[in-house]
Amino acid sequence: MELTKVTALMKATALELAILTGHLVLYPSGIVAERLAPAPAPSVTPGRRPVVLLHGFVDNRSVFVVLRRSLTRNGRDCVESLNYSPLTCDLRAAAELLGRRVDEIRARTGHAEVDIVGHSLGGLIARYYVQRLGGDSRVRTLVTLGTPHSGTSVAPLADAHPLVRQMRPGSEVLRELAGPSPGCRTRFVSFWSDLDQIMVPAETARLDHPDLLVHNVRVSGIGHLALPVHPTVAAGVRDALDAGGPEAPGVREEEPGATSVA
Repeated sequence: MELTKVTALMKATALELAILTGHLVLYPSGIVAERLAPAPAPSVTPGRRPVVLLHGFVDNRSVFVVLRRSLTRNGRDCVESLNYSPLTCDLRAAAELLGRRVDEIRARTGHAEVDIVGHSLGGLIARYYVQRLGGDSRVRTLVTLGTPHSGTSVAPLADAHPLVRQMRPGSEVLRELAGPSPGCRTRFVSFWSDLDQIMVPAETARLDHPDLLVHNVRVSGIGHLALPVHPTVAAGVRDALDAGGPEAPGVREEEPGATSVA
């Protein structure tokens, strides 16, 4: 491995450890479900959809403290972080719960659509809701951060947990998602990092599907835990949510202008 790559990996690992330490401090604050906010007052920028944040495996809404602040400071007046039970054993059940919560938010805010940002497993849950449970009629943009779209091979001993097995390459759930999805209306933006040690291989966090409207964004210099907290990624998420108009079908890769945070 080249010296520059080793140095970058060491820096990313040090950052991951620092973020993990901070997240462990915040974790208890996210265990209790978020209190639902009242419907927001009419905005000076009408049409901005509510944003739903969905955490990853063995995590909770506290992982989105930084991203949520970034979104609200930049004009998103309705941002809600959802928890699903740590006892969940089937991501399809979590996707059904997400669908009910999305309908509650739509009814409460008067918006026909929402945007979703999912970290890791959260992105896969949201994708199942969109592709398999009719969520594409309610979700305008789905942003995924380090989500194992093709399955991850990390930590083979963790296969004892049903959710981990569903995130393995070739699982029944991933085969469902890889199947035809004609007419899916949701726009997907997938952020993946070349130094993500939880996504094995790192490219598994790319989303490649012939029926979906997808934009993959490669991030350089940070790991898995940094994706929902790094300011450069937060700016990219804001841009993704604010991007107007549908895109042509197919996958576009932002390789030449990959986001670098090294």
